[in-house]
Amino acid sequence: MSDETHTLDGFLGNRLSVAQPRRGFRAGHDSVLLAASIPAQANDQALELGSGVGVASLCLAARVGTCRITGIEIDPGLVATANENAARNDMSSRVSFLCADVRESGFTRPSFDHVFLNPPFHPASGQASSDAARDRAMRDSDDALTSWTALAFGLVRPGGSVSVILRADRVEAWRGTFVCKGVLLPLAPRQGEVPKRAIARLSPGGPASWQVLPPFVLHHADGRATEASDAVLRHGAPLTLEGPA
Repeated sequence: MSDETHTLDGFLGNRLSVAQPRRGFRAGHDSVLLAASIPAQANDQALELGSGVGVASLCLAARVGTCRITGIEIDPGLVATANENAARNDMSSRVSFLCADVRESGFTRPSFDHVFLNPPFHPASGQASSDAARDRAMRDSDDALTSWTALAFGLVRPGGSVSVILRADRVEAWRGTFVCKGVLLPLAPRQGEVPKRAIARLSPGGPASWQVLPPFVLHHADGRATEASDAVLRHGAPLTLEGPA
């Protein structure tokens, strides 16, 4: 689908072909990096909260064969496009998207090995976008980040993981809300620059601790992708959130 309302974009070095609306929120590196960080194995069950057109779920499915993924998205148009994207990439048998508010999805018990989310991370008090769909995807109630994470905790099985990508400047207030084992990977645009995003992996029910890893650097000073980020973004390599033992 490439027309006056949608573009057809390649991800993972064009291994995936994904339709996205020309206007509104458009998935990019955040979705790919989040998917790469999820420690899923073959046959695992995963859930994405706020799945948009399905980029993160499809990237995870491309990396981990036979895992099954469900996405929840409130926008019916995006849900239809996401399911079309799953079909376009021959993944409909194990990747599907449902239209629902993540707070009213109908999932009420721990049913998934992994839950992951790229929630609306600009607070409601922040600047609004002139595009209603983009504004809904990027900006929500001030407690959305916390409430979505708490919801994820209730849906992941013991021993599973919750993975979140968020603005780096909101990490401290957010992580102080949860008692869990957590690993945090800051994402730096270039070496020595202040990280703008971070990926957190949480283990609900584990001993309360946080480990902050050295920043993952996305670009060289001249703008070229670093070898590590190129491996993830173009070649589908996993993004390991493991520090020294």
